[in-house]
Amino acid sequence: MLKGLRWPLLLLVGAIILFGAAILLQPEPADPTEATAPSATQPPAAPDSAPTPLPPQDNPTPVVFREGVVGSVERLNPLFVSLNPVDRDIASLIFEGLVGINAYGEYVPALAHDWTISSDSTDIVLRLRPDVLWQDGIPFTSADVAVTVALLQAPDSPLPSALTEFWRTVELDLLDEHTVRFRLAQPLASFLDYLRIGILPAHIFDGLSPSQLPDHPFNLAPVGTGPYQLERLTGDERGVTSVSLRVAPAYRQRSDGQIGYELERVIFRMYDSQSAALEALRTGEIDALGGVSSADLSVLQQNNAIQTYIALAPTVSMILFNWESSHTQAFRDQRVRLALVEGADRAGLVNRHFSGQAVPADSPLIPGSWAYAGPISWPDFDPIRAMNALSQVTFVTPEPTPEVDATPLSEAADSTPVPTEEPPAYDFRLLGSDNPAQAALLEDLAGQWRQLGLNVSTEIVPSSVLLERLNSGDFDTALVELTYSPSADPDPYVFWHQGQSPDGQNYAAVNDRRSSELLERARRDPNGIHRREYYADFQRVFANRVLAMPLYYPVYIYAVSPGLAGVELGYLSTFTDRFGTIAGWRREFP
Repeated sequence: MLKGLRWPLLLLVGAIILFGAAILLQPEPADPTEATAPSATQPPAAPDSAPTPLPPQDNPTPVVFREGVVGSVERLNPLFVSLNPVDRDIASLIFEGLVGINAYGEYVPALAHDWTISSDSTDIVLRLRPDVLWQDGIPFTSADVAVTVALLQAPDSPLPSALTEFWRTVELDLLDEHTVRFRLAQPLASFLDYLRIGILPAHIFDGLSPSQLPDHPFNLAPVGTGPYQLERLTGDERGVTSVSLRVAPAYRQRSDGQIGYELERVIFRMYDSQSAALEALRTGEIDALGGVSSADLSVLQQNNAIQTYIALAPTVSMILFNWESSHTQAFRDQRVRLALVEGADRAGLVNRHFSGQAVPADSPLIPGSWAYAGPISWPDFDPIRAMNALSQVTFVTPEPTPEVDATPLSEAADSTPVPTEEPPAYDFRLLGSDNPAQAALLEDLAGQWRQLGLNVSTEIVPSSVLLERLNSGDFDTALVELTYSPSADPDPYVFWHQGQSPDGQNYAAVNDRRSSELLERARRDPNGIHRREYYADFQRVFANRVLAMPLYYPVYIYAVSPGLAGVELGYLSTFTDRFGTIAGWRREFP
């Protein structure tokens, strides 16, 4: 009987082989065509049971979206993505964390269904979703969380130290298959932000030595729980040139995957330079490109009806007044700091030198975040008032360190004192990087301050030197960009708390007890109920006491070809967050 079935079996095997070859060798999807699925945004996850398989929903003519990125693919592994923005972009669609963020930077459930925080804010219990499958069909459980955390905590971990040092202070308990508990050494209201890191599958990584992570095949063949899964890598002698993703069937089985995601395939194309990517957008080779400058945009719009979406980068530019400057201690005086703010046309400076690339800042926090309490009131540009205020200040030059006089007494008796001219106490330096726009702005600002009777000089250095000078406190005033990325939490503690000087990022040695107390309370607040209030008070104190001078918020411009609708940019903790609403993106054709 088996002999009689030999030829049918051989034909069946041959058909399977040909089908597999056709799948592997099929060409890159064609240009997008109109989708037929309904448009919707992703609803919050709230499953009550395990997933029920659904029939395949592939469109015979899949809707394709092509994104241009500058750089190369290294490791599509969520534990390494902080090292490479391209990896971060792609992996964000493949993997999920326990926690996500919404358009205001607030924490929302992702792989976790919900969580509770103890009254002392040191125990966090998370219930995991029971309806989640890995893209290879294996159920997601607490074991996956345990393996991911173990890799983060391993003493010989090759992962970035910024990740591992913190995670080694955290304890994890598996309460059951879908419940985990984290225990912190001390209260940290921003802990939920650490839970945004993508989770790895235990059935692939359990028992793996951390030393195997950097070169593991998984890094270019990832398996996640997110809405898109890897379909194909395309490359040449230079490396990977494009990455094709498709909507994951396992994700479609979830309640939040059954609607939306009309872009059935997302293709990332790699370019060596921004100019090459811009040309690809101009010619229609790609559909979208991030990080476009206003100058580039004006060129693009000459030939194409490019759509633009703009959001603030998670960065604030500040003029720091060094409270512990070895040259002058005048910046400890609130009247001096206030006069410098009144003597600076901040909005004019930003508009002249960063037209279209930045907006004037009024807070150490970022607008769009739930913690921003703006608009914050700052003094108007009033140089006359600033000069009058400075005339009331008695500047004191710090006493120089006395030197030992080695002159013999016999000669000293006959010597005639030589008068020396003391440098004016209002002579100070304005330090900045060699970024052309920043350097021009600093020279303009120095000119405005000279009009107040101050002797101000600019000092322009490479960005690496600027960081060294900031860390050593070797500056009087400085232009610095403080970034919150990649954290979505708005906690400004590291920049302004008293205890973050001299060994932290409080470069200006700001020493204000009231603002430090507010930052401490915000960090300890259980469940975050009062954090918004503490941060609102902090921003008002910051402005009233002029702890520094906010200058501008850089903007992020996302350029998109005509026909793509539903794009919305909310709060960006990283530029990857532009994909936060991709479930509702869709093609619209005339």
